[in-house]
This record gives sequence, C-alpha cells and structure tokens, in this order.
Amino acid sequence: MKDLYLHMEWADATVWRAVLATPETAADQKIIDRLLHIHMVQHAYVLLWRGEEPQLAGASAIRGIQPVLDLARDYYRSLQDVLHSLDESKLDERFDIPWAERIAQQLGRTISAVTLRDTLTQIPMHSAYHRGQVNTRLRELGATPPLTDYIAWAWFGKPGAEWP
Repeated sequence: MKDLYLHMEWADATVWRAVLATPETAADQKIIDRLLHIHMVQHAYVLLWRGEEPQLAGASAIRGIQPVLDLARDYYRSLQDVLHSLDESKLDERFDIPWAERIAQQLGRTISAVTLRDTLTQIPMHSAYHRGQVNTRLRELGATPPLTDYIAWAWFGKPGAEWP
C-alpha cells in the first residue's frame, strides 16, 4: 500500500509539472476541473480516514490553477499523518462512506459494504484514472503527456515526487 501512495504522489507531481509547462495547458478549464476533482476526492477520503465529516469547498469556490495546486500539495502533507497512524488490524473492517447510498440510488442498484483497505486502494486507482484524462487533454492541446505508469516509476528507481 505504501508504494501505491508513493507512486501516486510522484505521478500527480509529474502531471502537474507537465500541465504547468505551458500557459495554454495551465489555463485550460477542462484540465483544471479534472485536477480539482482528483484532489477534492483525495481530501474527502483523508477526512473520512481521520473520522471527520468531509466539508470541502465546492468546485465553484476555487478559481484558477494555483488554488488547485495548493490543494494537491496540502493533501500530500495531511496524508502522511493518516498513513503513519493507520492501525493495520483495522484494514479489513467495514468502512462506511457517507455518499455511498446516494451513489447506489444513482446507479439503481444495491452496493456491498467496503473495508478500510478498499478505500485505501480506491484513491490511487481513482487518481490514476483521472490522471489519464488529464494526459489525454494534454495531448489534445499539443503537449506531450508524461509517462506515469507504476512500472515506469519502478523502472526509474521509485523516485520521490518533484512538485512544481
């Protein structure tokens, strides 16, 4: 699990550097919105893991790229305390997500209970999915998206994140 989170931070920082490399990509609202979604979901789960109710500012309250980058950096600072304080004996216990029933209604189906381990796995997977969308948008705008695959990170010697 630790490597998934180390990779996630490296990959997020790598994508951020690519986004900020040109004024066109840094100002693209589709990229800003997708990055905001990634980091707001990351923050929501950190709050849940701390036992707090997620109370996050709505996307409309955040304007421009810099506040989203600040949100990303803040997430990784707050994540460290959560990961270091995890009780491994609780990883397979049921973990309730406040918005799960709303999602079940939207999907029109019942959902099964999840564990803390499931939620910890969800965040790197969710972030990777949406980083792929950001990379697709970078390519659409004529930029070269960075390689952020887990295996590439391993090939590169599992480097630490280099935040812009």
